[in-house]
Amino acid sequence: MSSRLTITEILRRKTEGPSITMVTAYDAMEARLLSGAEIDIALVGDSLGNIVQGHDSTLPVTVEEMLYHTRCVRRGLDGPFLVTDMPFLSYNTSQKEAITNAGKMIKEGGANGVKLEGGAEISSLVRAMTRAMIPVMGHVGLKPQSINMTGGYKVQGKDLQGARQVIADAVAIEQAGAFAIVLEGIPPDVARAITSRLSIPTIGIGAGIHVDGQVLVFHDLVGWSDRPLPRFVRPFGSVGLEARKAVLAFSESVRNHSFPSPEESYPETAIPPGEILPRKE
Repeated sequence: MSSRLTITEILRRKTEGPSITMVTAYDAMEARLLSGAEIDIALVGDSLGNIVQGHDSTLPVTVEEMLYHTRCVRRGLDGPFLVTDMPFLSYNTSQKEAITNAGKMIKEGGANGVKLEGGAEISSLVRAMTRAMIPVMGHVGLKPQSINMTGGYKVQGKDLQGARQVIADAVAIEQAGAFAIVLEGIPPDVARAITSRLSIPTIGIGAGIHVDGQVLVFHDLVGWSDRPLPRFVRPFGSVGLEARKAVLAFSESVRNHSFPSPEESYPETAIPPGEILPRKE
């Protein structure tokens, strides 16, 4: 087994590089792929609500579902630091419940840390979690769990007031003890200002290049997704196209009786044909 990335190494990347790579994973096979590619951080994202479960948002995802997928990823992971998203209403109701739920991801799921969406309004919770020895990654800017408040997936920090708010949120999360922070859906100059201001690494998604790392959804980056992709996503492969070709080829081979071939079948027995079926009385 390779050595597992630590928070100390993640923090060192802020000043010494190289840039941090983070990719979502929802099962053991994806975890093995990320391990083989030497990805730094595997994120069990609540985006599984969209990608795996077929929901229109991340809001229906439960603690039990996040815990299940975290366990699956942990079994296949070898090297990357494992972070699990805290789903909607798993940390927004009470501090006690939030720490209990986050603790499950660490103790029962095998996560190395959890990710929380929010800014100054959750800074006291982040501080309490870190006191409880639960490493926290922050997430500011566009927050998918807040789409009912913001009116959808909209870029944040586009005007002076909005930019200052995102910056203030990022600073609050750092001061509360987070070891890194995701910047989603904000203009590149705002991301650059945050990155220069903070002493912890920033990981961007739709935040331009002036950050300390990048994160993408696994299915998007390998070209597996059939949904419309945001402008900040670049497919680095065409897995979906190849999968469709494979399924079509299988279907055709079954229908024309070319699959399975003799080489793909077990040897026939030496039983006389007339003895295989029982005789009728």
